[in-house]
Amino acid sequence: MFIMTATLPTRDEVPTDLTWDLSTIFADDAAWQAEFTAVQALIPDLKALQGTLGQGPDALASGINQILAAFRRLEKVYVYASLKSDQDTGNSQYLGFKARVESLATSFSSATAFMNPEIIAIPADTLNDWVAQNPELQHADHFLDSITAERDHVLDAATESLLAAAGDALDGTEKTFNVLNNSDIDFGMVQNDDGDFVELSHGLYDELIHSTHRDVRQGAFESLYATYDSLSNTFAATLSGKVKADNFRAEAHRYPSARAAAINGNHIPESVFTTLVEQVNAHLPLLHRYVALRKRVLGLDELHSYDLYTPLTGKPALSYNIVEAKGEAERALGVLGDDYVSHVHDIYDHRMVDFVENSNKRSGAYSGGAYDTNPFILMSWHDSLDSLYTLVHETGHSVHSWYSRHNQDYMYGDYPIFVAEIASTTNENLLTDYLLKHNDDPQVRAFLLNYYLDGFKGTIFRQTQFAEFEDWIHRADQAGTPLTADAMSDQYAAINAKYYGDALVADPEISLEWARIPHFYYNYYVYQYATGFAAATTLAKGITTGTTGAVDHYLGYLKGGSAQYAIDTMRGAGVDMTKPDYLEEAFGVFEDRLSELEQLL
Repeated sequence: MFIMTATLPTRDEVPTDLTWDLSTIFADDAAWQAEFTAVQALIPDLKALQGTLGQGPDALASGINQILAAFRRLEKVYVYASLKSDQDTGNSQYLGFKARVESLATSFSSATAFMNPEIIAIPADTLNDWVAQNPELQHADHFLDSITAERDHVLDAATESLLAAAGDALDGTEKTFNVLNNSDIDFGMVQNDDGDFVELSHGLYDELIHSTHRDVRQGAFESLYATYDSLSNTFAATLSGKVKADNFRAEAHRYPSARAAAINGNHIPESVFTTLVEQVNAHLPLLHRYVALRKRVLGLDELHSYDLYTPLTGKPALSYNIVEAKGEAERALGVLGDDYVSHVHDIYDHRMVDFVENSNKRSGAYSGGAYDTNPFILMSWHDSLDSLYTLVHETGHSVHSWYSRHNQDYMYGDYPIFVAEIASTTNENLLTDYLLKHNDDPQVRAFLLNYYLDGFKGTIFRQTQFAEFEDWIHRADQAGTPLTADAMSDQYAAINAKYYGDALVADPEISLEWARIPHFYYNYYVYQYATGFAAATTLAKGITTGTTGAVDHYLGYLKGGSAQYAIDTMRGAGVDMTKPDYLEEAFGVFEDRLSELEQLL
């Protein structure tokens, strides 16, 4: 019997209009090379600034401006090389570009490592007087405060330079993981819904695990994790190496833990993390209730991990191709006003989105760019509601970047990591509200409610689950516990069982899920998905119910960049994230929609 097989297209086989246009950054590789060389030549000038910042207000202002101007050019060079490499991680030329620019970035960090120590060495009273005397320093007041606030954790210039120079070595295991996970790994061939054998990839797995055919999703699940099982010791080594690097940096900077270094270093109270974990654990009965509902509705004697993503209502009632998705996204986000939608349209119609999956393309989805580039989106499109949500999510990041960069100068043009996921998940909430308002059919509503609950599960419950595991591996390493594949698998299985409850079978494969999560290499990033989604629930509710000033406050947050601390930015938008209220409100929405789904089904 002849069985058709399908493999991913190579990069040059993807239609041009479905790829991003990186010529808006540099016209060609030669132009990039010329700017790379020019930026590289700035390093001696940056080093020459050492010892000058404390000479007076004018010297301080001039030095800061010169350093930031250099980093502004470096970022543009970095982004081009990074995006080029991500579109085809098997392309050795662009892997070389990325390696060169990463090395250059390390050299920049080393050459400018004196800046924070020299600023901190200026007596507080003297610095205040200088700020009062110099208009440029007055503008940089918050920038300076964010540095001096870390006074207890900044080392002398020589030590900071040494640590910065060690960046390539400390981050080596993360690079190994990315190449292994995105390029060298082979998941084999599996059957899709049509019975065809296809090459399993990260993007295709995300589609097949949602299949309404149980044998399809089981086959994809088992094939994927069989591969990770065969490489578990290798992935344990890469993750362990990254954790050790995080702990080393934290200890070197006199933080009590990597968590404190990552969270306090972003000027976020550590209590935001602990409150999240406490609130999620307190509301785990809601997740257990949802998992039990899934088991009943699917009519299964045993609910397995590969059954957690298939729609409860059968075949998805809503599916979109790329053109349809663009229109639907613009309509759903119309509640934010014409100006917001104009930027969405610009992103979609001027090749700022790399839509489809190709061989060796980086897995996952993100919005990337620099102050002087367009905001680019990478994703792996499949005609599904999930892809529409991914597009809307990343569009939230991209429009946030546009507003921030066009309303703040370079010094404050990037937004803090903590608020990054709020813009994207607000968009998701707005899309959910739009789709529910425009669909009265009980079957369609049930599908949308199911989709929302799955999204909530995946963002608040699942990301907090990841955060708990990430916290454990860092604390375990700090305590001297070897992070072997078996140790991490045992702990991950225990946390997974706690989260999903007795209704879910403890599949041995799921204990290996830690091996495939790239965010464990991001140093306490994942908890912000959960806090961001909860904050977005509050913001979206105000926008969709027409609360006076809600849209203006939200756009003000998007335009704020890093001109103030993230906690203060969100207070200005109407959400106090130091308190549990916003989390409790989010769980209230989850429970209401779970109750409606139970009634519909």
